[in-house]
Amino acid sequence: MTRAGRIAYITGWYILLLFISVSLIEPGYAAEKKFRNVIVMVPDGCSSAHTTISRWYKGSPLALDRMALGGVRTYCANSLITDSAPAATAFATGHKSSDKFIGVLPGPSTIPGAPAITEDLKYKPVATVLEGAKLTGKSVGMVVTVNMQHATPAAFSAHWPDRSDYNEIAKQQVFLGVDVVFGGGKKYLLPKEKGGTRTDGEDLIEVLRSKGYAFAETKGAMAKVKGTKVWGIFADDYMAFDFDRAKARPQEPSLAEMTQKAIEILSKNPKGFLLLVEGSKVDWASHAHDPVGVVSEVLAFDDAVGVALDFAKKDDRTLVLAFTDHGNGGMSVGSQETDRTYSKLSYEAMFGPLKKAILTGEGVEGMLGPDPSEEKIKTVVAEYYAIKDLSSDEIKALGGSKKVGPILGRMMSKRVGIGWTTSGHTGEDVFLYHYGYNKSLPMMENTGIAHMVARALGFDLATVDGRLFAPADKVFANTGTHVSIDKTNPANPSLIVERGGTRAELPLGKNIMRIKSSGTEYTMEGIAVLAPKTDKVYLPKQAATLFEKAAGR
Repeated sequence: MTRAGRIAYITGWYILLLFISVSLIEPGYAAEKKFRNVIVMVPDGCSSAHTTISRWYKGSPLALDRMALGGVRTYCANSLITDSAPAATAFATGHKSSDKFIGVLPGPSTIPGAPAITEDLKYKPVATVLEGAKLTGKSVGMVVTVNMQHATPAAFSAHWPDRSDYNEIAKQQVFLGVDVVFGGGKKYLLPKEKGGTRTDGEDLIEVLRSKGYAFAETKGAMAKVKGTKVWGIFADDYMAFDFDRAKARPQEPSLAEMTQKAIEILSKNPKGFLLLVEGSKVDWASHAHDPVGVVSEVLAFDDAVGVALDFAKKDDRTLVLAFTDHGNGGMSVGSQETDRTYSKLSYEAMFGPLKKAILTGEGVEGMLGPDPSEEKIKTVVAEYYAIKDLSSDEIKALGGSKKVGPILGRMMSKRVGIGWTTSGHTGEDVFLYHYGYNKSLPMMENTGIAHMVARALGFDLATVDGRLFAPADKVFANTGTHVSIDKTNPANPSLIVERGGTRAELPLGKNIMRIKSSGTEYTMEGIAVLAPKTDKVYLPKQAATLFEKAAGR
């Protein structure tokens, strides 16, 4: 090669490497852009097959298709396939966590790429982007279609190593002070004597009202809300699938309607807002292998995305992020039934039957009721699920089960050529849809989303964490101050702080400090949280200032 040829060769490689480096760096610069508002949208358990099938069903582009793309890795600290709790913890706090943990650091990290945690920090609560947004004066909201205490909203608004402890999660959410909350889960707010599940005797609905919140239980009541603080709880537990809503629960609002109302309320704050929107039951339909349920919930979620994008386009200061927490079911366009015929699979073969279904499998289950007759099974399934050729074995299977939704889902999937590999979650990389940066973003860890949101809103998560979740023994480190945990009433434990004649009681899971001698009650800027695996209490550093004020210093 001549000298001129070598120079041209080297120059060519230099230009190529420069292009590659710029293409990787520019999204990082884009991520530093500041926004007034951020809307985080999660279709739980939704991979690319879910959106592909839903787009074909709709027959036109999705709202998601109006957004730019990036990618997300989804593993957690102790598994290649994540549960919703550590997944949401990652994009709410910026930390990988353990299975079933919400808003706390993991135990042992066993997966390559998941940072190891020192012993003294294991199980420690860590600040979320929602808490950070609150500290900057922004309004915050959460909109979901299951119970509000479910994994994804819980990871943004509570700190506990057990995602199933809805009573504890509900308490922390109420005392955190989220401005707008729309979803299900009323029974977890009420004591048992009022038809709820709580064993601590607390009526959290009354607590909300005492704090100035409106409380709505129907779509009509939600529409009439004029204030800036509201809990709309529209179901005792989870809400209906969107396809089933008109027939089964017409009083419930759609995800798009809840999103619209939440934005209307939150956008009244001149400092801006952070809103979480979850299309929660994409995941449930996937566990049940119900393609009708998948389409129902993906399209309902996409309608909500359209609402968010319309607002963002007019506002011009709003970042919208849409991404799933993990795949589910291994859903595929094609199955073993299409092994030999996939190259001839027509649109009508797959979507003809799907489009004729009126209700999801869960909706049909409700229509059948307990112990349906053979004739009722045939009639109801034909009318509402569009399967008119049930075999005798299929009728027997439906008649002998109390959970017919998954059975119907598998029947439909087999008929239309939709495949499933598992009834659980899957660990593939997923798409990150975004509006606001207007360029592609690189593949990132799910933890990177939290830091992206924090930077977009102008705060640092580590700083927020140091402010909100300091160890109690270090917060009250003054000589002569005694700190202990009172578990006399296991349902209502408290941190006790004493020095001289001053005694403060801080109920765990709440943002309250009570001074016994004066009866004074202070509201802290965050909640006091017990890390039950270590029996340590973490709370805002502000608690020390409040205690000194009470002590007269």
